[in-house]
Amino acid sequence: MHILHIISSPRKAASFSIQLGDGIIEKLQAANPGSTVQVRDLASSPFPHLEEAKLQSFFTPAESRTPEQREAARHSEEAIAEIQQADVIVIGAPLYNFGIPSTLKAWIDHISRAGITFHYVDGAPQGLITGKKVYVALSSGGIYSEGPAAGYDFVAPYLKAILGFLGITDVTVVRVEGVAIPGVQDTALQKALDSVSIAASSAA
Repeated sequence: MHILHIISSPRKAASFSIQLGDGIIEKLQAANPGSTVQVRDLASSPFPHLEEAKLQSFFTPAESRTPEQREAARHSEEAIAEIQQADVIVIGAPLYNFGIPSTLKAWIDHISRAGITFHYVDGAPQGLITGKKVYVALSSGGIYSEGPAAGYDFVAPYLKAILGFLGITDVTVVRVEGVAIPGVQDTALQKALDSVSIAASSAA
């Protein structure tokens, strides 16, 4: 099994989404000995946000691109190749202002490519990235899985929607939540890890 770990929090060791992602990967490796892990740290090496040159490169056939357009498309090509090579993807997603960090959004913009990761058949979208398992390690200071704040969580619904659009429908969201709430924060991470059930995979 090849595991791709997408990190989007800039908080390094203090990040709950990173700690949860690492814990999920430990369980994956325990269930699937010999698994390999690749880390893509978007906080320390962010993808550039889309601008005109990148968009032009995306819509120019590879054989017709100028050297500048080839360089503009490089991040996108690398990100898509990493996803295609992975069996399992663990996405660290802290909830910032009810949504995902801009670094994670930029990565999504680079992997969402018409004709490469999705296309349309008879006017309906069809995802082209299939056969992948995704775990979303979602962290939040408050409680968003239920209760009055549940409607403010735009992380889990958005990631499920965009990943499904690209063909990835096997998505498990694991939450470490309430990390800013006294009486909850001390056990939040362990509670999240205890909720993760990992099965051995034939990909191992």
